[in-house]
Amino acid sequence: MSEVPIRITRGQGGEVDVEGPVDHFAASVLKRAGFDTYPQLRGVWIRLPFDLGRTWENEHATWAAEMLTAARYSVDLDPDLRAVPPAASAPSAPRRTKTAMTAQPAPAGTPRRQWR
Repeated sequence: MSEVPIRITRGQGGEVDVEGPVDHFAASVLKRAGFDTYPQLRGVWIRLPFDLGRTWENEHATWAAEMLTAARYSVDLDPDLRAVPPAASAPSAPRRTKTAMTAQPAPAGTPRRQWR
């Protein structure tokens, strides 16, 4: 792997592009995250599809950066593309207490079964 990071940025036209040293495995990770590849005269142009919304683009760019980082690639993600974590956008559900999971006595008048 190269010392030069893979850069995921938003261009002036609003498109999300990938630049830098992308090998076959990194290209397959980016494809899994929703990026398209277009051959050019000097290499390949890798970008997300247009007109799917900034939220979708941010989620997929962040997901791609996380997967590439987990695969030990050096990744530079544009701060504008960072997805908002779900914990910051919605309150968490109330947690169950331990008392809800403890054994309760049988209701009165219920016959007990004998185990042999």
